[in-house]
Amino acid sequence: MNATRQPADNVAPRAAVFLLLTIVGLFYVKWLPYYNRAFVAAADHTIGTSILMGAASAPPAPSWDAAFAYALAYGKAIWQAMVLGLLLGSAIQALLPVDWIARAFGKTGFGSVAVAGALSIPSMMCTCCAAPVVVGLRARQASPGAAIAFWLGNTILNPATLVFMGFVLGWNWAALRVVFGVLMVSGVGYLVNLTVTPREAAEGQAELSKLTANSEGSDSTSHPLLRWIDIFVRMAVRLIPEYIVIVLLIGGARAWLFPAISPEIGNDIGWILAFAVAGMLFVIPTAGEVPIIQAMLSLGIGVGPAVALLMTLPPVSLPSLVMVARSFRLRVLLFVAAAVVAIGIACGLLAVALNF
Repeated sequence: MNATRQPADNVAPRAAVFLLLTIVGLFYVKWLPYYNRAFVAAADHTIGTSILMGAASAPPAPSWDAAFAYALAYGKAIWQAMVLGLLLGSAIQALLPVDWIARAFGKTGFGSVAVAGALSIPSMMCTCCAAPVVVGLRARQASPGAAIAFWLGNTILNPATLVFMGFVLGWNWAALRVVFGVLMVSGVGYLVNLTVTPREAAEGQAELSKLTANSEGSDSTSHPLLRWIDIFVRMAVRLIPEYIVIVLLIGGARAWLFPAISPEIGNDIGWILAFAVAGMLFVIPTAGEVPIIQAMLSLGIGVGPAVALLMTLPPVSLPSLVMVARSFRLRVLLFVAAAVVAIGIACGLLAVALNF
């Protein structure tokens, strides 16, 4: 009897550990560095060089050297946030009561999408670092739409990036990002939830019942810290190798995604479409789109393709899509990728019409 009551008795300390990890981790990895970086953006109107191509007008030719150079630069920028993402994604499953996530985010209406989107704003992770948290949410039966809203909101509604964008690119760029970012997070998340079939809902409820039964049975006798370590290691072993391989490949082949930048890349719909697709596939660290777009604008690129990149570079990427592939139906991820591209194209065309 004591064994079955133990998880309930330990809810408060386990939840406190999770909350402390979240606050301290985000403060150290995200909030404090970005607070300091905002002053640099305000004073210098730049936050660094483009990770895509540096000071050159084109990315380096495809090669293993280019692959390792990009993977190293990208890894240095995100490794702390990736560790935090893995810690939080595993802590959701090990420390929080089994049904908490399902009760907060499990419904397939708009409410769970709105709450998840709002909670994503202070997280401020890049799409790949947020992926382990999304995996953890889905493992505890958050609805697909709520998990997608949290995933997209981390990047597209990142308040620090919006501040950098305002000082570096202009506040009209930041305003466009906010308006269509909210549309992306809430609209895509809600539409994903509408695709949940009764069979999928029943399967989710059955999995939740199974998890609850396990938590009240043999699993309850294991120490939460040991479960946390076990889940963390299993997530890292499963997610990190495939992630590294794809980052290497896409970093080495980035010249195939992005041509040499010049005024010849204008506001034609073909260029806007091409850059929207390339941005959706490519992977960048948090706020990496700001110096990338600043560099491209200085080389004369049209505002249409630049704004398309503004909307499609951050929210998803090929590596992050692979990382969450086991947590969603394939059709959901294809829809999310297509929706991001479509919103990028619409924003690019609107920016041209508004004479950005």
